Amino acid sequence: MKNNRQLSVCHVQTDLLIIGGGTAGCWAAMKLGEEKDIRVLIAEKANISRSGCLAAGVNALNAYISKGHVPQDYVEYARCDAQEIVRDDLLLSLSERLNDVTQELEKLGLVILKDENGDYVTRGWRNVKINGENIKPLIASAARRGQNVSVLNHVNITDLKTCEEDGRKRVCGAVGFSVNEEKAYDIDAGAVLIATGGAAGLYRPNNPGFSRHKMWYPPFNTGAGYAMGIRAGAEMTTFENRFIALRCKDTIAPTGTIAQGAGAKQVNALGQVYETKYGLTTPERIYGTVEENRAGRGPCYLATAGISEDQEEDLYKAYLNMAPSQTLKWLESGRGPSGQNVEVEGTEPYIVGGHTASGFWVDTKRKTTIDGLYAAGDAAGGAPQKYVTGALAEGEIAAQSIAEALREYKAAGTGDRAKSPDRDQAGAFIRKMQEHLDRPAGVLNWEQLETAMQKVMDEYAGGIRTDYRYNEKRLLKVQEEITRLQGLADQLPAADMFDLLHVYEVKERLTVCRTLIAHMLARKETRWHTFGENADHPEQSPEGLVYVNSRMEDGRITIIKRPLVKGGSYEHKD
Repeated sequence: MKNNRQLSVCHVQTDLLIIGGGTAGCWAAMKLGEEKDIRVLIAEKANISRSGCLAAGVNALNAYISKGHVPQDYVEYARCDAQEIVRDDLLLSLSERLNDVTQELEKLGLVILKDENGDYVTRGWRNVKINGENIKPLIASAARRGQNVSVLNHVNITDLKTCEEDGRKRVCGAVGFSVNEEKAYDIDAGAVLIATGGAAGLYRPNNPGFSRHKMWYPPFNTGAGYAMGIRAGAEMTTFENRFIALRCKDTIAPTGTIAQGAGAKQVNALGQVYETKYGLTTPERIYGTVEENRAGRGPCYLATAGISEDQEEDLYKAYLNMAPSQTLKWLESGRGPSGQNVEVEGTEPYIVGGHTASGFWVDTKRKTTIDGLYAAGDAAGGAPQKYVTGALAEGEIAAQSIAEALREYKAAGTGDRAKSPDRDQAGAFIRKMQEHLDRPAGVLNWEQLETAMQKVMDEYAGGIRTDYRYNEKRLLKVQEEITRLQGLADQLPAADMFDLLHVYEVKERLTVCRTLIAHMLARKETRWHTFGENADHPEQSPEGLVYVNSRMEDGRITIIKRPLVKGGSYEHKD
């Protein structure tokens, strides 16, 4: 039966629109809460109090500069882990702020563990322990306190509005819809900050079916910011540097707390330590696990059997803070980590700029290649290993840059977007939403199409099924399939607004998949084992020491290879 529901349109004006109320987005809003002359609007498809990667809490801040170290040390650590493909300028600018934002978190009420001297308890030289169940509500509350900050919860932004100024493209707002009401939003803004996180759900997950959302990265982070930036023509970087997490089997709980907190080594089924054989970088830890299983020496484990009672108690508490299912699994089995090793496995691949270098190509002010558009946190590329505090630092950098740019923009007399709002462009986007609502149910729904997408990505684009390996023939095949599925996605029906959200999430993932495949085809080497395991080119190549970037123009993806800039600064030159 045809759905005759009609979307009403709500017009909103603001100076800055922050798309995504997660870690970086809320921190940017908090910083701009002190700027009384700048109106800030956060648009979040969930609720900022419990949205994003910090929704369930964390038990450590993984980016911190401890005594005896300097920010440049963190840059070198990230460079080593990423096999040289990093932006020094971006990493250094955020590393210089890691300790300051950590102290600010403590002032907001976050409990950070301290030793007898009053110093933070570190886990290695770059991590500090916290009691972080309430970290997201604390940050969200701080953002809300700004008198100039407004929040639109349960509003899903789908498309960026662009206009021409002095012959250059500029982002001048965005369009979206309410998840709960039959209402579309047409938002005019002087600047837009993308803080929507990365992309999960592109590949078939470890636990398909009923448990498909038991994954490492938030299943609700669909690459929405990437997708709207790609469609608007923004330059993207390093999507081929996928992230695959080493996780506790079945629960997909983090393993770093066990490896670092309990000093557990990676061992195979024969009890042999294999982590030193393959290397200790993040991708090498996954690679070793995959190779040991391929050689018939699996399952693989973190060797916790025999740890002390105190260590076991610490692990129980730590996982209650961030992954309760792992603590429950131990308790239900009747054997805790001291009585049995913890089996580990790799997850499906994700695109996430907080761990690898994938995302928007930005300058040191976190401005993208389109005027008026900025990116921070997992959405911004070039600076891997940023984690929570790095995302906060980037939100802060972007906020300061945007405040400066908006004042200059207003001073030039062109800052009032309400004078020339692009209602025709917004109307076209809203009509597409309405078409999905008007379309009667057919033989294909969003869930079936998403399953088809995940299946072909898993089989042909280096998913779990092929031990993360891919080759050119497989990539060309999946490229064709994803293009076909994109055509079908435009014909999907939506029974209600929540159904419409799912339809757009599938469309976002498909857009990200297209860009990912183009990047994987462009890098003719294996720069990162497992993360980018190219069976046609199994070794590193000197020609691979470049940034693989892309830009979509008229529906076609163009690859741009930019030289590495080591120790210097890269700013947009074209």
